[in-house]
Amino acid sequence: MIKTFGLCRPLYTSQYQTHLLRFMCTTVKPGGTETMECNTVQEGKAEVLIECNTVKEGKAEVLFPKNVFYNPVQEFNRDLSVAVISQFAKDRLTDSTDGKKSKQSKVKQESDCMKVDQKDEKKDTIDIVKDEKEDTSSTDKVKDEKELELEPGKKYDNGIKILEGLSASGLRSVRFGLEIPGVNSIIANDFDENAVSFINKNIEKNNLQELVSSSCDDAAMVMYRNRNPKEHFDVIDLDPYGSPSKFLDATVQAVKDGGLLCITCTDAAVLCGNAGETCYSKYGAMSLRTTSCHEMGLRIILQCIESHANRYSRYIVPLISLSIDFYFRVFVRVHTGQGKVKRSASKMAMVYSCNECKSFSLQRIGAMIPTKGNNFKYSPATGPPVTDKCEHCGSKHHIGGPIWADPICDIDFIDSVINRVNDNKDSLKTSERIVGMLTLQKEELQEVPLYFKLDSLFGFVHAETMPLIQFRSALLNAGYKVSLSHAMKNSIKTDAPHNVLWDIIRAWVKGHPVKPARLEDTAIKTLLEKECSTKVSFEEHPEANPQSRKDKLLRYQANPEPHWGPKAKATRTMSNELQEERKRKLQGKKGKQKDQIEEEEENDRKESDGNNEEVKKRKLCESELTDQDQENSACQNEETPKPKKQASWITAKNPEERRKDPCRHFIKRGICNYGDKCRFLHCIPSHQSPEGYPRY
Repeated sequence: MIKTFGLCRPLYTSQYQTHLLRFMCTTVKPGGTETMECNTVQEGKAEVLIECNTVKEGKAEVLFPKNVFYNPVQEFNRDLSVAVISQFAKDRLTDSTDGKKSKQSKVKQESDCMKVDQKDEKKDTIDIVKDEKEDTSSTDKVKDEKELELEPGKKYDNGIKILEGLSASGLRSVRFGLEIPGVNSIIANDFDENAVSFINKNIEKNNLQELVSSSCDDAAMVMYRNRNPKEHFDVIDLDPYGSPSKFLDATVQAVKDGGLLCITCTDAAVLCGNAGETCYSKYGAMSLRTTSCHEMGLRIILQCIESHANRYSRYIVPLISLSIDFYFRVFVRVHTGQGKVKRSASKMAMVYSCNECKSFSLQRIGAMIPTKGNNFKYSPATGPPVTDKCEHCGSKHHIGGPIWADPICDIDFIDSVINRVNDNKDSLKTSERIVGMLTLQKEELQEVPLYFKLDSLFGFVHAETMPLIQFRSALLNAGYKVSLSHAMKNSIKTDAPHNVLWDIIRAWVKGHPVKPARLEDTAIKTLLEKECSTKVSFEEHPEANPQSRKDKLLRYQANPEPHWGPKAKATRTMSNELQEERKRKLQGKKGKQKDQIEEEEENDRKESDGNNEEVKKRKLCESELTDQDQENSACQNEETPKPKKQASWITAKNPEERRKDPCRHFIKRGICNYGDKCRFLHCIPSHQSPEGYPRY
């Protein structure tokens, strides 16, 4: 995946400003490489030829500097975006009711940036329902559009406007222009001037001058300048390096009513509970390190987007929300309506997760009480749903959230995207995985947030893991619903109470007993000693095997290639190849240091043994001499001093010839047996030294 900031700025000095820096370039193609001419970039008075690659993906062929990485694994992200936006564009242009608002809400939006008159409560219901009266001229345009077959690569006057805020080389925007039908204009924006120069080259290379334009500006400022309803974008795509939280406020203001937001989050570690305090500072929610942390991360993102939209009388409707590899990708539509905004509190929930058995409970923040007609009374929810200790194992709870507790996808929209992908398998190389993951999300229980992991349930009690089909059969035989989750293999998402899950485990443990030593754990003993209150049947249920598994769809893809994960952020000083080479050299650094230290200690031990033998021989000889002989020997040494020996690497009189590593014996005891002959430094290591010292 190509990132935005720090994109290959040519380095030059004043003495070389008039010279050309020439490098060889390669064209990356499936099956081999071939040379090509270099790409020229001008900055100031310098004209620099940058080493670059040419990558073909979909119908696009783009240039980008060689020090900016291209991750082929992210092709799935771009293929999915092309399929989703293409279906959205078709729905946007062919549905006569899409995007139409009531006259009253339209006047409010144009007059005062979507402010709502709170005094007139009767106007709330008007914002919920779309106006049935339509303009005859707009209807004629839609009918004419229905008669036309939308083709990619052509400009439509009433087509959709797309903004890619963080474009880098422009690969994604070029693919949008070549593969998405019904487009009016595409803006490929980046903050780096050299990135924009490559965007312009790629636009010319693919002959998209009429459809795609470049912009060199801060992504947030581009969206803030387009807050006027007449200048809104139909689609905004954000794919930053890390968190998109700093762009969300501008994003929800710059998208049209009913528009589409495509947002990527690559800070999965933060969203999955490794740094809950960082997650709260960026997304306004506390993440938990639980078995369902990947789905919880998705719901935290949706909660964050919803909270930003609510400030401007807007709300979101999730279309597709996926946890993919090392990142998250969500597609949501943004609508305007104060009446629906009031329901947002009831869509959010806090999570109470047991610290030991990982049982969880959700507490909605708001409640909706039905009144006359289609109206509701909004009030705070009552709670909490748990006591101070877990009812199953007696452990404490951790509190996370708030998270999005409503469905995270639209089944009808997923069906339409799957049909489109099946019709365009030749143009989308990752079509099999797209169909597999979307089918898996479609099979999920939409009304049930979060899931369990089968391995973790049985791992907690240290019992043999039950086969997945057998566990699903037990839940179905008990009269409950069950499904998998696209976010985790061997996951269990069910509407059954948690005590039913533990009853199934208790029934399984009776035939597959736990070792007595494991029962010393208080939490495990408390859980397994409870009586089973559910009638458990392990007979295989006809619906136990999900349809996606029967069809052998590509659902949980294995690692596609070595080093397939997230790459390092693009830098100006080190190319991607040098970064990879440095990583390989530093791989297993601690192990190498340990082996080197053991080798040095072995050498020291051998030298120490040799020196001890010499000392013993010398002492033995001295003991055999008489006192008179020792005095004569001492006088002779004073009269005829021995010539000084040349300093060697063992001698310590010349500090320059010593090794720069500190003596471990001197650091530990303050004394070294070798004295001045020690080949290491006899000093306390200074951590402020520019060269530093290794740690022992």
